[in-house]
Amino acid sequence: MHTYSVALIPGDGIGVDVVEAALEPLRAVADKRGFQISTTAFDWSCERYEVTGSMMPEDGLEQLRPHDAILLGAVGWPARVPDNVSLHGLLLPIRKGFDLYVNMRPHRLLPGITGPLRKSEFDILCIRENTEGEYSGAGGRVHVGDSSEVAVETAIFTRKSVERILRYGFEQARTRSGRLASVTKSNAQQYSMVFWDDVTRELAAEYPDVEVTSYHVDAIAARMITHPETLDVVVASNLFGDILTDIGAAIQGGLGFAASANINPLGGVPSMFEPVHGSAPDIAGKGLANPIATIWAAAQMLEHLGEKVAADDLISAISRVTATAERLTPDCGGRGTTVSVARDIANAL
Repeated sequence: MHTYSVALIPGDGIGVDVVEAALEPLRAVADKRGFQISTTAFDWSCERYEVTGSMMPEDGLEQLRPHDAILLGAVGWPARVPDNVSLHGLLLPIRKGFDLYVNMRPHRLLPGITGPLRKSEFDILCIRENTEGEYSGAGGRVHVGDSSEVAVETAIFTRKSVERILRYGFEQARTRSGRLASVTKSNAQQYSMVFWDDVTRELAAEYPDVEVTSYHVDAIAARMITHPETLDVVVASNLFGDILTDIGAAIQGGLGFAASANINPLGGVPSMFEPVHGSAPDIAGKGLANPIATIWAAAQMLEHLGEKVAADDLISAISRVTATAERLTPDCGGRGTTVSVARDIANAL
């Protein structure tokens, strides 16, 4: 029986709640399909930062490296630790250190879930460049506190990274509807975004079976709300992808359903899987957090590990539970708790 080693980083707030809850259906589907999940928990969080001055130890990446995958809950406690400190101290170092250059987020309504739109028949896969672009961290501030203070933030776009994320998108489009939307703002950003458009056109010649449409980010943001059914695979830069996937989360019923995969398709390092929602300190420990995004992320993890049948089982079990509204958590109008929803999903297997 094969055993997968999974590093758990519950993080802060409801991250602890949803990761703990997700383990029950994850282990249930592993038992059903004949493999095992071995977990190692790491206390890397804002609480650790307050005690030690760092979100994770200096050798954190080396501690994670032997594992097959990472399941993360949520990181952040803004009232105690600034968000830029928690983000740059944990998530970004993991993404960049392991070159997890693909951020993949599925957006569709599950059975029984009512989104804010009149339209419900959509299935969008957002693929976000995850290691550079607008989040490269290149820049600085001078004359701090003075009336002449200057802040510079430089977005970095390399041919290597733009080409590989677009190529990944083209490959995904081939397995789906054969349609790809490339997102830029090339009418205003005449260097980086025109460069992205140029690379898109170059690659499109290699994929004549894929229909490519280039959108400006504001136009596709509107389209995701007015005509989401016209979109399939969407590829965007780090910043644009971040924003568009929050729209995707909204139209699929809320952040409680938004799962995310941070992947290095080449392997050799652990990829990381997480819900998109934040740590929500105000409801932490109260059993109110929706665990479905984390369980969906666990399904993405299983698929990445090669357990496609188990991943499909888990998504099917989630869908059977969401079909009955009263079994869900209060954000969905139900009477369930974080633990009861996860247990219902495990039982649905």
